[in-house]
Amino acid sequence: MEFAVLALVMLLGLGAYWAMVIFPKQRDFSKRQRYVSALAIGDEVVTYGGIIGKVISVEAEKGIAQVEIAEGVVVRLLTAALMQPYDPEAIAEAARLSLGGSASSEQ
Repeated sequence: MEFAVLALVMLLGLGAYWAMVIFPKQRDFSKRQRYVSALAIGDEVVTYGGIIGKVISVEAEKGIAQVEIAEGVVVRLLTAALMQPYDPEAIAEAARLSLGGSASSEQ
């Protein structure tokens, strides 16, 4: 009887761990994979390091993208380092919220 209760508690714990840790990471990974596979030349992107650039070329089979970060400055990046598309309004909104201000207070 005690073994059955212990097994049930362990199963519930593993289920909770999967639902709260593993599943969200898998979802984020698949979302990022879809984003990287949809990259096109000319897209503006933000890297994990916070650098904003424009995609020049993508070698999907190698997992490498060439990104222009300034006029004439092209860097090779792993496609995994490309975090999100560059959206100036969304980034400005996130910055305002992180500083404790509201979105409508500055308008």
